[in-house]
Formats: sequence, C-alpha cells, structure tokens
Amino acid sequence: MNIFQRKRPLVIAGPCSAENEEQVINTAKELSALGIKIFRAGIWKPRTRPNNFEGVGTIGLQWLKAAKKETGIKLTTEVANAKHTEEALKAGIDILWIGARTSVNPFAVQEIADAIKGIDIPVMIKNPINPDIELWIGAVERIQKAGINDIAAIHRGFSSLSNSKYRNDPDWQIPIEFKRRLRNIPMICDPSHIAGRRDLLQQISQKAMDLNFDGMMIETHLDPDNALSDAKQQITPKNLKILLNNLIIRHRYKTNAKFPQYEETLEELRTKIDEYDNLILEIIGKRMNTAKDIGKVKNKNNITILQTNRWDSILKNAILKGEKLGLSEKFINTLYYAIHQESIDNQTIIFRNKEKR
Repeated sequence: MNIFQRKRPLVIAGPCSAENEEQVINTAKELSALGIKIFRAGIWKPRTRPNNFEGVGTIGLQWLKAAKKETGIKLTTEVANAKHTEEALKAGIDILWIGARTSVNPFAVQEIADAIKGIDIPVMIKNPINPDIELWIGAVERIQKAGINDIAAIHRGFSSLSNSKYRNDPDWQIPIEFKRRLRNIPMICDPSHIAGRRDLLQQISQKAMDLNFDGMMIETHLDPDNALSDAKQQITPKNLKILLNNLIIRHRYKTNAKFPQYEETLEELRTKIDEYDNLILEIIGKRMNTAKDIGKVKNKNNITILQTNRWDSILKNAILKGEKLGLSEKFINTLYYAIHQESIDNQTIIFRNKEKR
C-alpha cells in the first residue's frame, strides 16, 4: 500500500529543525502519543543568507534513528543533493522530501533521482519557490523515471513580492491544476510555510481539507518561541491536537444521508454553471472579434495597439462593477488581465500580417 494513501488527513509533524537528541526524541514521543505516524525534522537547512542556523547536519540522523527506536514512528527529512540522499538512506530514513529550493532546480532533482534509482523509498516533492507548475510536475516525472512509485506532492506556497498576510502566497489554483493533471499523486499541504505564523494554521489547514487535499505537514516544536528556525510558524504538540480536533473533514464522494437529494440538487446547479460558462465563452468570443475589428482600425490609421488611458478606464470600471456584484478586486484583475492580453495578442497578429505584405 502507498504510504501516502491513508485515511484523510495524513498528518506529518515534527520540528522545523532537529536541534538536539533530547528535543527530537521527546517531540517524537508526544507526537506518537497523538497518533502521528510520520515524524519530520530538518537536518540540513537551506537558508536564504549565510550565518543563520543551517541545521546540525549528519549527526542529527542518529537522533532521528533513536526517536524511531523509542516510538516506532516513521521518519522523513529533506535532502537537497546526492550526498544528503546517500546519508539519509544509510541512516534508514523512511521517506525523503525534496524542498522548494531544490525542486526549482532540475539539475539538483536529477541528482537526487540518480541517487535513488532502483531503491524502493517514498519521496515527497514540495512545489518550487516560484509559481511554476511545469517545474513541479517535471520534478515528479524525474523521480518517477528513477523507478519510484510512492510519491506525494507538498504544497507550501510561493514566494511573492506583493504584500500579503502569508509568508508564501498559497495560490491555490496551482495545486488544484496539479491535482487535475496528476490525479494519482497525493497532495499534502504545508500550512506552516504558507502561513509563516501560527495563528493562520487552522484556517489554511481547513482550506486544504475543503479542497480535498490528502494530508498536512505541520511544523511542531516543544518550545516554538525558542526554536532555532521558523519559530513563529511552529506549534506545540498540544496545539497540534487542538488544530486537528477542530478540523472538519468532509466527504469526497459519499452520499449525505441527512440530505439524500443532494446529488440531484448538485446536478441541477452544475447544469446552471455549464449554461453560464457557455454564455461567458460566447460573450468573450464576441468581445475578441470586436477587439480584432478595433485592431484593424488602429492598423489602418497607424495607431499603437496599447492605449494606456483606455485600459486603465476599463479596469477601474470593471473593479467598481465587480465590487457591486460581490466579486473581489483580485478576481477582476486576473480576469481582465487575461482578456486584455488576449486582445493584444489578436491585434498583434493583425499588425504583423500587414508588415508581411
């Protein structure tokens, strides 16, 4: 059985970093008592800048082994290169995970894939730090080509320059698209790295469950405020228990006995959605045809494609109208930027055709 194909939610927990043997063993004991089956701890910590705590290194693997011996809990740690991988395998680590700073680099992922070729070990792959689904899927494919079948993806959010309450932008549509394209790969959420602060963990974890994720990886520390890394986003085992107890785990497919007509009602509503989608596409198609006509007029009169004042006016009006309809500014921006770019692309084709003549 795939180690990740367990009853939802699969919970992986443990400290951001292994700091000392006592911390590792005592944390594993408390988590094991909660029923946690997989213990996570960073041994090698990739840091943005030097002179920060970069993990205890190989010695920490012995602490993990001691924790497993005491509790029977399975172990997972992050590997970033072939040397890490070989050390982890030698120490009997049960599951490897490839971090976001590694999955962004195909050369590094391939190095790990070569190191585990022919070895039966589960692997978890975090999304790259930048929102590039092709890199994420490519990392999975490299590990699959090494003969590994037990694979899970971890959604930990994406780096962003915009101001946000999150440490890493969740950008939920990317893991949703990943799940659509790779349906047999379990999806695990890392709310700790998305949030960057413990007060957001509950809502992010619930969102992941509502989006049909398979599990969560949550950083758990006996004394979070004094942790050597990621102190603000870690929680105690006691608070982890509270978080898990407060989660609402909804059915994936099962009929709800309290509402036996739900499938019929859902189908009716989905039919409406299909009708609206068809109308939307028809309207956008008509809009694009009009944009092409505008392009012809601009081309004939030697006018630039982009009219900044006109675009600014369209966007501002759309945001105001959208607000009245209960649509967020973020949604309107995303929708209209896509429509505007398609209009520009269509008009560009018209301009190029004139240049060729």
